[in-house]
Amino acid sequence: MRLELRGITKRFGSFTANDRIDLTVEPGQIHSLLGENGAGKTTLMNVLFGLLHPDEGEILIDGEPVRFANSGDAVRRGIGMVHQHFMLVPVFSVTENVVLGFEPTKSLDRVDYKRATADIVRLSQQFNLQVDPDATVENLPVGLQQRVEILKALSRDAELLILDEPTAVLTPQETDALMAIMRSLAAAGKSILFITHKLKEVRAVADVITVIRDGRVVGSAEPTATESELASLMVGRDVELTVEKSAFSPGESVFEIRDLVVRDDRGLVKVNGVSLDVRAGEIMALAGVQGNGQTELVEAIAGMRHVESGTILLNGRDVTNRTPREVLDAGLGHIPEDRQRDGLVMSMSVADNLVLNTPRRAPFARRGTRNLAAVHDNAVRLAHDFDIRTTSVEEPVSSLSGGNQQKVIVARELSRPLEFLMASQPTRGLDVGSIEYVHRQVVNHRNQGNAALIVSSELDEVLALGDRIAVMFDGRISGIVEPTASREAIGLLMAGTTGAADE
Repeated sequence: MRLELRGITKRFGSFTANDRIDLTVEPGQIHSLLGENGAGKTTLMNVLFGLLHPDEGEILIDGEPVRFANSGDAVRRGIGMVHQHFMLVPVFSVTENVVLGFEPTKSLDRVDYKRATADIVRLSQQFNLQVDPDATVENLPVGLQQRVEILKALSRDAELLILDEPTAVLTPQETDALMAIMRSLAAAGKSILFITHKLKEVRAVADVITVIRDGRVVGSAEPTATESELASLMVGRDVELTVEKSAFSPGESVFEIRDLVVRDDRGLVKVNGVSLDVRAGEIMALAGVQGNGQTELVEAIAGMRHVESGTILLNGRDVTNRTPREVLDAGLGHIPEDRQRDGLVMSMSVADNLVLNTPRRAPFARRGTRNLAAVHDNAVRLAHDFDIRTTSVEEPVSSLSGGNQQKVIVARELSRPLEFLMASQPTRGLDVGSIEYVHRQVVNHRNQGNAALIVSSELDEVLALGDRIAVMFDGRISGIVEPTASREAIGLLMAGTTGAADE
């Protein structure tokens, strides 16, 4: 299939998400659409898949203009989409998920599962997508669940596959397997639109790279382009991709957890006997595929979730099951996973968000009365020091970009005395420039002799920041390694293979 997008424009009110985008994908080509979160990639793919309708422009398949009223129209024209968040029914089998909505029938309108299973086996063998047709989806690892999504598209005769951020929840080994599958599909003549913001993956698998920024195509590149060149296209300026750190010289332990057990909202154990310590002058990076207990662990440390058993010590003080206020007062700086839900009050001003942790303390309040001048002056100073881009510190924090919202949280946490910083997914959704800035601030905190725990599902971030790397799998620490460990060894630990640290 040859796909052409000509002048695609999509607006939401006064906001233009896609601005006259041109794109061509040839048969058998892996075409990467590279851009930061918020650049307009997913909106464009939703237009192509019939989930959104363009305000301007046209879509052509093999030279013929087409219009999709819905995703069913796109599927009938040979387009399949594998979403970043899988569209699977967990309690159904692989076969039931693949044929859902397109069930082959036999006499009396009964579903012909034997035929469906045979088709899945055939496609699995043809494209190296081995998966048990009878397995229940919720029992499969994430990498195999993604294969089920690809099989769904192929079973409906897809000639062009849209893969939207397909490696976001995969281990390195699963990512490598996906790359091999993509090459196999392309060799069979399938066209692939690969949507991502990860530079290494683009260079590893793409035939053609198109870069979009702020909803516009800003350039194209060959896979031979360097990561720095691609990052500059994405951001619009030169970006330093490496993190400079001084030599690692740890001091005494600042933070300890011992045999921690924590349950999720359903009552299931998500943190199962975890022990960990972080020392002064050290960044401990906690790696792992999302969903292995990291979120519950962080919430327990911050006082946001009940600890069933075990101990949390901060500067020698037991803060187990203390309130968030008590934990913060004990010296914790917390950059939460969800900045808008847990880190900011979106309707409040930038200035007020910068003192959320200390609103009643001098100089921001005197004898129960807020000192508005001090709050304003603090915000102006921090906006300058932490490069928060805003027209006024009195405007709502909701008016800022995601990167600048994150800078507000970083500025608030690092501008007060603290010895231990806990940052969960600190650069999620940020552009390359904002990632560079946040990393620099975390390293500066560590270089001053302080301790930090960085929880991230991005392996590049873990390797760049960590002085030691702990890996979490299925609610447990599967290993602790040095940052010199190979990506393959860390990937095995992320998949639950013990002993990988010794390889």
